[in-house]
Amino acid sequence: MAPNPLPAIFFGHGSPMNALARNRYTEAWRAFGAAVGTPRAILMVSAHWYINATAVTAMSEPRTIHDFYGFPKELFAVDYPAPGSPELAQEVAEVVKPVWVGADHDSWGLDHGTWSVLRHAFPDARIPVVQLAINAMKPFEYHLDLGARLAPLRERGVLIAASGNVVHNLGGIDPRMAERSFDWARRFGEAARGLLADEPGTVAGLEHHPDYDAAAPTPDHFIPLLYLGGVAAAAGRPAEVLIDGYAYGSLSMASYAVDLPCPAAGDGAGPPAPLPDMPADDTNM
Repeated sequence: MAPNPLPAIFFGHGSPMNALARNRYTEAWRAFGAAVGTPRAILMVSAHWYINATAVTAMSEPRTIHDFYGFPKELFAVDYPAPGSPELAQEVAEVVKPVWVGADHDSWGLDHGTWSVLRHAFPDARIPVVQLAINAMKPFEYHLDLGARLAPLRERGVLIAASGNVVHNLGGIDPRMAERSFDWARRFGEAARGLLADEPGTVAGLEHHPDYDAAAPTPDHFIPLLYLGGVAAAAGRPAEVLIDGYAYGSLSMASYAVDLPCPAAGDGAGPPAPLPDMPADDTNM
């Protein structure tokens, strides 16, 4: 048993090009990883494994998945050879009962929502990583509750991480607004920040915010935030800002952490990762 629960983290991952970039966001992810040290394993909820079931990767050697389009060959060449953990997969299935969690032995792996941030936070790729699928058939309260059910894993040396974007509207991206946001994006981001600080167990209520439809035209990138809200609510503590900011008008790059053992980092210079030369909503970023 870990003497103290490990932190939990929500990464605002943005463009997969952040895997290759050095900017204030990736520096904050690096600082987080350095503060955490070496967890026994990482359980990751990625926006990019969005299916009609609740499942975990249960293979010993998960493949690196390049689930995007239009980016340079250097990005497709990235490999993140972290081992899997069938043992953690089984542990997840046990700790959340009576919620059912299936075991995926061969269909998925580590997608870019996972490796684009872990490549900075844990660059040696030695820590076992298990992904938890987002069940697209379930309501927001289900995901918030599942995050709370997973929280005891933090006391067993498991880092609970989620990866998405609080605001993720690819159709609204404006390349001229590299480090700025639309008013509606900032309003929604600030509402999320307030709830995570004061009442993280109510963050699912953002579904009723007047700017929700613009901020999350599809829910896949927003739902990972609910898992951090569930962890924070279970702990009775806030989720605090690791790094904040916006990219291209309609992407929030905010990352939040629970029980972070060091000050937030990432105040240095550096624009967000560049966009590919194609419509952003065709990229699967």
